[in-house]
Amino acid sequence: MRVTGTGHASMRIDTAAGSILCDPWVNPAYFASWFPFPDNSQLDWETLGDVDYLYVSHLHRDHFDAAHLKRHVSKKATVLLPEFPTSEMEDEFRELGFTKFLKTRNEEIIELDGGLKVMIQALTSPTDGPIGDSSLWVEYDGVRLLNQNDARPTDLSVFAELGHVHAHMLQFSGAIWYPMVYELPQAAKTAFGKQKRDRQFDRTWRYIDDLKADHVFPIAGPPCFLDEELWQFNDIFDDEGNIFPDQSVFLAEYAKVGGSNGIVLLPGSVAEVTTEGATTTHPQPIEEFFANKAAHLAEMRERKRPIIEAEKASWRHPEVDVLKEMKRRIEPLLDESIYLAKGVGGPVRFDLVGYDGESIESIVVDFPGKQVRPYADEKVRYRFRTERALVEHLLHIGEVDWVNSLFLSCRFSAARIGQYNEFVYAFFKCLSTERLQYAEGWYDEHERAVDAEDITLGDWVVQRRCPHLKADLSRFGIVDGDQLTCQLHGWRFDMPSGRCLTSVGHKVRAHRVGEEAPAPAIAQPTD
Repeated sequence: MRVTGTGHASMRIDTAAGSILCDPWVNPAYFASWFPFPDNSQLDWETLGDVDYLYVSHLHRDHFDAAHLKRHVSKKATVLLPEFPTSEMEDEFRELGFTKFLKTRNEEIIELDGGLKVMIQALTSPTDGPIGDSSLWVEYDGVRLLNQNDARPTDLSVFAELGHVHAHMLQFSGAIWYPMVYELPQAAKTAFGKQKRDRQFDRTWRYIDDLKADHVFPIAGPPCFLDEELWQFNDIFDDEGNIFPDQSVFLAEYAKVGGSNGIVLLPGSVAEVTTEGATTTHPQPIEEFFANKAAHLAEMRERKRPIIEAEKASWRHPEVDVLKEMKRRIEPLLDESIYLAKGVGGPVRFDLVGYDGESIESIVVDFPGKQVRPYADEKVRYRFRTERALVEHLLHIGEVDWVNSLFLSCRFSAARIGQYNEFVYAFFKCLSTERLQYAEGWYDEHERAVDAEDITLGDWVVQRRCPHLKADLSRFGIVDGDQLTCQLHGWRFDMPSGRCLTSVGHKVRAHRVGEEAPAPAIAQPTD
């Protein structure tokens, strides 16, 4: 089995029975904030895109690059569709001209022509990507590969049970805006960033240990930031709080925990994977490339500057009445929202900075009041500050997912009073009736389910499944004194009270060994 690295989470898998192109991303994403690192724009994409099968794990724009898919990927390719709860992915592919689809069933092996086998595991919670994420398992001639990309399954046993895996591709670096955009003292921001960076690696080690593949390929990050406004997010400043470590850092950290089977793929690298081992060739020496990372980024920044400037010029839409359009689009969804609105529990404020860089229009999305209105000088727990032009553009194009556009761009600052509230981000990811109705139903069913099975962790008896997204705490749970941490997403709980220390809601059931268990309770979101 031949694996050609094509950048970020993208790769081409070639076998005698057919080829699969995965997650091809080349163009900048999220308001021209993210670019693939290392640069992959100069690969021979006409050849790489002439494939039998196309797999895109989810609709994040650093995986689903519509312009690139339309221009460079053969429309003769059969699209392998994960079993997602909405039709959005298929709809977007059809708009790009794709007509051949294989609609997979979750965790069901499909044998394609020539003995090539595939299986897709779809994750379908509202927090998994933009309403869905997935992993691809491939087998041919006894060689097995798992492309986990940036999916976070609670359990990899479904793949391990299919036979020993020879190549495991997974994310290790950051892919979100926290804590960089928060209005915090720099020392606090660095401390939170270091904590997040450590959790990312801990989760990666756990996945690697679970699967025990012959070879581990760090993929799906980091992006690079070429706009001057975001340049500081690149991990080239010896900042221990930077959440975007690169592949060379992965190899160094992996070695500290005894890992010696890591393989880095640059764009154009080729790995020949067999049941006996793997041989890899690179377009240039790995050590040399990363030793010159800063120079590579500086050259890339100059080359991509016209692209960034053209993108910025397209954002302004002064004809858009932002307050009026937000009311028109968001208020009907507030009327429909029961569970998410209750979970947010208060107003969310947007401070929109005008074209002059000084004037500010403040708009409140009032979840209890079910309305969008001007800010009335009231206390709010959640506040975002961004350029007015960005919100104008979102409204102009009818964007249904502000989380995976505005927020992932990092072109904003945020402040909050109290804990992280996932319901805020779940709502702004679901600005369509289809998405909102799915999320409402998922949260209602998920939060009302009572997990009756208990496990013992140290001196504590605790429910086996994490209240957040049902990760198995017998594998992901770490106890330190009276605190429980789920390593899958880094959520922490105070076990004597059961209170979640990371977000609102999501109470855990726990008691000390030898003490009487508390009465069962149905979890509900709290303000």
